[in-house]
Amino acid sequence: MGNVAHELKTPLFLIQGYISNLLDGAMDDKELLKKYLKRADKSVDRLTYIIKDLDLITQLESSTLKLEITSFDLLKLTLEVIEDLEITAAKKGIKIVFDKDYNDIMLVDADRNRIQQVLINLITNSINYGSEKGTTEISFESDNNKISIKVNDNGEGISQENMPRLFQRFFRVDESRSRNHGGSGLGLAIVKHIVDAHNENIYVQSTLGIGSEFSFTLKKSV
Repeated sequence: MGNVAHELKTPLFLIQGYISNLLDGAMDDKELLKKYLKRADKSVDRLTYIIKDLDLITQLESSTLKLEITSFDLLKLTLEVIEDLEITAAKKGIKIVFDKDYNDIMLVDADRNRIQQVLINLITNSINYGSEKGTTEISFESDNNKISIKVNDNGEGISQENMPRLFQRFFRVDESRSRNHGGSGLGLAIVKHIVDAHNENIYVQSTLGIGSEFSFTLKKSV
């Protein structure tokens, strides 16, 4: 509860401050009015983001969220996510690339919407913590009945002491840097819960000063 309160109070206090300034006379200045309303709107967006993630993780932890398992092309879904995140990556000069050309269909059995969320969270994470003008590299490995997807960045990396806490709710490797990027602090916890709900595994490898690799497995369609 303390962590939830900590995450919610920052955007709430910001909204309160902007409204107070406007009521104290700043609304008479059109430029200030526009600037404060934009900042308040951004804080409302962050509050909404946090609340949605809290609702989702509550469902995941209470097992009330039902997965809708279908067969879909994992490569096609990954391409869609990359396209959606290209503008975000471009702001940091980061390129999202594959380690090689993939042309074959990769059919997996999973909940497409939830796996899309996993990919969005992992790739966004790699953008936020990757080096500016760096690269987010995505690769696939296939065996008899599983496909593994890997997301690599060349950022600062994660220390070994932080690795065990990486998927905890609200845990942030770098508090100030994380909050500058927005988000709820629940992204990796949600990823872990979704992958676990599929009875699959997620892995992390990281070296300080070199970067990190997150990977997870999915079952191939028969």
